[in-house]
Amino acid sequence: MNERIREREIRVIDENGGQLGVMQPFEAMRKAREAGLDLVEISPTAVPPVCKIMDFGKFRYEENKRDHEQRKHHRGGHIKEVKFRPSTAEHDYQVRKNRIIEFLTDGYKVKAMIFHRGREMAHPEVGRQKMTRLLAEKDIQALGQIESPPRMEANILLAVLAPKKGVTLPAARPLQPGSPE
Repeated sequence: MNERIREREIRVIDENGGQLGVMQPFEAMRKAREAGLDLVEISPTAVPPVCKIMDFGKFRYEENKRDHEQRKHHRGGHIKEVKFRPSTAEHDYQVRKNRIIEFLTDGYKVKAMIFHRGREMAHPEVGRQKMTRLLAEKDIQALGQIESPPRMEANILLAVLAPKKGVTLPAARPLQPGSPE
């Protein structure tokens, strides 16, 4: 940028995107200063290197804004956790299963965990049956894929589910007043 450009000749592009041609850096700097802008090296590997006359502060601001927007809509790093116990009742199991379906529909990865405590550790097969049942559910198989199969880590049986690409559930219909449901 500006005085840090050490090449003998550079190709210069003006602020509107028009070619000014090949010139020496001091001439390009003079044109940039006349316009009240900066000379920024765009392509240093080209022969000759390409520089553009632009407002560098505005460029950085817009670049940061664009990066922030991309990160805001990116969910790759988010993992939702859903916790069970081997003795989880049927209704609670259904509620947690529906949460997993909701998370997969929204595009999140889900870590399903079954915690064993005390005497529950004597019968880990009960937790494994519950995890096998969960992973075999039709709704979960339709929306997600098993990223890491069930495995024991100390007293926790865990599996990671990732959403399948391009699969979504149809949106639920809002209830109408006077409907039977």
